[in-house]
Amino acid sequence: MSTHAPTPRPGVLAIEAYVPGESKVPGGLKPIKLSSNETPLGPSPAALVAYKAAAAELERYPDGQATALRQAIGRRYGLDPQRIVCGAGSDELLTMLAHAYLGPGDEAIYTQHGFLVYRIAILACGATPVVADETNLTADVDKILAKVSAATRMVFLANPNNPTGTYLPIEDVRRLRTLLPSHVLLVLDAAYAEYVRRNDYEAGIELVATTNNTVMTRTFSKIFGLAALRIGWAYCPADIADALNRIRGPFNMSTPSILAGAAAMDDSAHVESAVAHNEEWLVWLTREIEALGLKVTPSVANFMLIHFPPEEGRGAVACDEYLKSRGIILRRVASYGLPDCLRLTVGTADENRAVVEALGAFLRKGT
Repeated sequence: MSTHAPTPRPGVLAIEAYVPGESKVPGGLKPIKLSSNETPLGPSPAALVAYKAAAAELERYPDGQATALRQAIGRRYGLDPQRIVCGAGSDELLTMLAHAYLGPGDEAIYTQHGFLVYRIAILACGATPVVADETNLTADVDKILAKVSAATRMVFLANPNNPTGTYLPIEDVRRLRTLLPSHVLLVLDAAYAEYVRRNDYEAGIELVATTNNTVMTRTFSKIFGLAALRIGWAYCPADIADALNRIRGPFNMSTPSILAGAAAMDDSAHVESAVAHNEEWLVWLTREIEALGLKVTPSVANFMLIHFPPEEGRGAVACDEYLKSRGIILRRVASYGLPDCLRLTVGTADENRAVVEALGAFLRKGT
């Protein structure tokens, strides 16, 4: 009998497992969790009603096509539901795209501080991740194009980007698409699109509609407040939607997820409330934190990147430990190449005031 154990395919053991934002603090304190970019408003009441109603038929398999959800998305954005593919969060869709279009010998590009799941998905397929430098913590079209080689098959672009909160105007995205080889798939990860209020921003719907080599992914985990249900969707050219439907699990969405997601998509008033709350407090937090003497990267999303001096006792790690001692959890982002930063999610009014007060106390402590 052979003593050799099964071995993973090349690339798998090079993956560093994704570590989500922390959710617990020491001492039994009730945490103020501002580490995962979750909405402080919670889900739509209509989504909660739909979720609870789904409990009456848990013995039944879900609709394998997620029809109600795809139709609700189509109504909201004026899209053909046949070109919408749903998944267990946008993470699953990003992974499916990699599995459908990448393999050994292929390369895929993402930017310097891009979402960690891109690297994981690329390596899991046996392909090679290629990192393009950013400029001022923002994706740079020319630096992405400079990394294109004969082996390039895909480019992942988070727009807005997490954890920096920066974005590319739509004209830059169009230029990227125009100058990329036609066989290279451009994946626009627009997880935070609903929060953006800039006249020069578009999530990518028009670009997908007018090209055959662009995909846009979105999520219900952020502004819709359904992170626990794992709901994402992709708008694709018809051929790409067909490819994804061939490899996705036949029942990859649960009935509660399908029905709650559809109800949330139809509740535009709840989304508008979340946008208004974020616009008010994103500005307030940026102003108040900068007034403490800390640098904040301008953000268009529902979070911000706070920069700390690389000094012992005053840096990001020391601040994180201090905040946790007061029950406040932010996100360390050293794994994104930003060891001197913490990412702060916009919270409730009380949470926002509490974190600013705690940051001030930390800075005064070190003087």
